[in-house]
Order: sequence, then structure tokens, then C-alpha cells
Amino acid sequence: MRLELVPLRSTDVDRSKAFYVDQVGFGLDHDVEPGNGMRIVQLTPPGSSCSVVVGTGMGDPDGPPVSGLHLVVDDLDAVREELLGRGVPVSEVQDLGGGVRYAYFSDPDGNSWALQQISR
Repeated sequence: MRLELVPLRSTDVDRSKAFYVDQVGFGLDHDVEPGNGMRIVQLTPPGSSCSVVVGTGMGDPDGPPVSGLHLVVDDLDAVREELLGRGVPVSEVQDLGGGVRYAYFSDPDGNSWALQQISR
């Protein structure tokens, strides 16, 4: 079993696409409209084999946001600074000890992300 796609709530697909591509740096895999009012936008974080999808005509746009998604990074400080420079509000770094560090941000629809660094 492999986790390859996580659906995210989006109330504005173009805004979500711009946030993830232009600000967070995800790659745009697909932006298709197969018909019947459906639009599917699939985006993948750099280096990841798991993607996220936003769109119309699928899921419940009024449902709750997704929370607790993790992006594992090698250099939390560098990634945080890059995101801040692109206009993404990212929390201060929390050092949990034992080489585990986190910072947090949310997308415009309230889907929440953790940037996680674990030093080995």
C-alpha cells in the first residue's frame, strides 16, 4: 500500500493552485476539467511521491479543512525562510528536543501543515 494522493478542501481552486505553486513551491502535475463541472488540480511537493488534490465537483467544499499534514525537510530554517520570503506566514520554530523541530503554516482554506525536521 502506498499513500499517493491527499484531497484538500478548497473554496477557490485558482487561489489554492497559486498558493501551492507560487508560494509553497509545489509542482503542478495536472489541471484538468474532465466534464460535468469537475476540475482536478494535482500538486506535488518537491521530492515527494505523495501529492495533494484540490478541485470542484469532488468532495465537500464546505467540509472541515485537513489538519496535521507533515512536510519533512532537511533544513527547517532554510525552508521556513524561503516560505516567509514568498509571503507564507510560518510560525516560529519549535524545538522539541532530541533533534525534532517543527514550524507550522496553513493555506487560505485553513488546511494546516507542519514542517518537520528530525536530525539523525
